[in-house]
Amino acid sequence: METLETRIEELESQLAFQEDALEQFNAIVTRQQGQIDDLTVQVKYLRDQLLEAASGLQDVQSDPAQEKPPHY
Repeated sequence: METLETRIEELESQLAFQEDALEQFNAIVTRQQGQIDDLTVQVKYLRDQLLEAASGLQDVQSDPAQEKPPHY
């Protein structure tokens, strides 16, 4: 049968392992949040560029029925 001291030592060892794992997971989550923030900025920039390009395309592509013929 295990002694109380042995059981406490095992629990302390498990606790130390859990604390280390938690620190590693925290570092991973923090890094991933930074990557998500960077990607969010990039997506917003690309969205703005796409909307600007689409707006410019609408200006260029007017309704041919509304345009005056070249000889007018």
